[in-house]
Amino acid sequence: MTELRDILRHGGAVLVGQLAVTAYGVVDTVIAGRHSNEALAALSVGSAVFISVFVALMGVLQALLPVWAELHGAGRPAEVGRSLRQALYLCGITIVIGMAALLHPDPLLRLTGVPEAMQEEVRGYLRVLAWSVPAALLFRMYATLNQSLGKPLLVTWLQIGSLAVKVPLSIWFAFGGLGLPAGGAVGCAWASLVVNYLMLFTAFWLLRSEPFYRPYGLWRPMERPHGPTLARYARLGVPGGLAILVEVTSFTLMALFIARLGTVASAAHQVAANVAAVLYMVPLSLGIATSARVGYWLGAGDPHRARRVLVTGFKLTLGAAVVLASLLLLSRHGLANLYAANTQVAALAGGLLAWVAVYHVADATQALSVFVLRCYRVAIAPLVVYCVLLWGVGLGGGYLLAYEGLAGRPALQAPQAFWITGGAALALTAIIFVLLVRHRSAPERNGATAAN
Repeated sequence: MTELRDILRHGGAVLVGQLAVTAYGVVDTVIAGRHSNEALAALSVGSAVFISVFVALMGVLQALLPVWAELHGAGRPAEVGRSLRQALYLCGITIVIGMAALLHPDPLLRLTGVPEAMQEEVRGYLRVLAWSVPAALLFRMYATLNQSLGKPLLVTWLQIGSLAVKVPLSIWFAFGGLGLPAGGAVGCAWASLVVNYLMLFTAFWLLRSEPFYRPYGLWRPMERPHGPTLARYARLGVPGGLAILVEVTSFTLMALFIARLGTVASAAHQVAANVAAVLYMVPLSLGIATSARVGYWLGAGDPHRARRVLVTGFKLTLGAAVVLASLLLLSRHGLANLYAANTQVAALAGGLLAWVAVYHVADATQALSVFVLRCYRVAIAPLVVYCVLLWGVGLGGGYLLAYEGLAGRPALQAPQAFWITGGAALALTAIIFVLLVRHRSAPERNGATAAN
């Protein structure tokens, strides 16, 4: 019962914060939809590119959560500080990669066939967000540290406060006023940049002033890069980041391929994708909370307790996924009308949301599995499974079903094709990951995992 309470407390705090951050996208989607169909379509494509890049790089850093959780469980606070300082070198590399990718998106836009009329606003959106990458990734390190130590509330309060700033800024920058011209989707990007730096500066202040952080010695002088440590982190973080890249791009690249179906299809898909992203915050939060507790008990030398924790996490996640999917099925048309003023967009989005409900149950199961597998240092297998199933069956199958026909069926020429094949791919992925978790977490296989 104690572990159930801990997971709910930790996961609840993370969920509130993640929903606040996800609300950035909801706010921008609603604002862009009210501004114009063109702004909403540009936001759909631009946010797909940004999320693909940012979440992959974030995954490299997020993969360090079980490392710090194990050190915490083993009672080695000074080593948490040293580990964090070494991880800053890894963070610096991710920042350079992220900025370069967002400042030069043309090859990706051409490859996926994004219409020329849409490309200029997409480029402007990405140029602005490129300069927010340093703040966003450094803040992600701060959030990961807090989550690994079982103290997510400070991050949550920062994320809630940032939403209160983001909403009026997005409205102002998108629609203009007080001497500022209307910026559309690019205006939403400027609002995100301002908010990311405000959050980072506040996090720095908390790290300096809060007594909670003192035992970890976070502000000691930076050590020189330690090759073996960085290699260990890279072996865990790089496959983890690449796996998230494949997972996320199998989702976000839908927007780029759907763009060739026209503005209405892109706008409707953006609504569906945004709802799916909001729903994903629940298994994401429970995955973070569960993996923090599993890592803690592995570090404390109790693999049996770690396994009990992950079983509790699976029960919570699956139960929540079924409830949320059912609610979405019942409310999908009203939700679509809330997002989009255009009746064509709302009608198409309502149909897509039925597929999102099915997609979410499989997505929740595989998401929790990936977090738990990282605790057992399983990084390569998820990457291979994602490449074969999510890119091959999900994205590749969706392209064939949408534009060329598949298994004797004519081309649908509709965004539903990608949601159908994506859901099937995720279901297969979830089954494989659950079997992997069951195998790797068996107490007889695991003495205490050595804290790194």
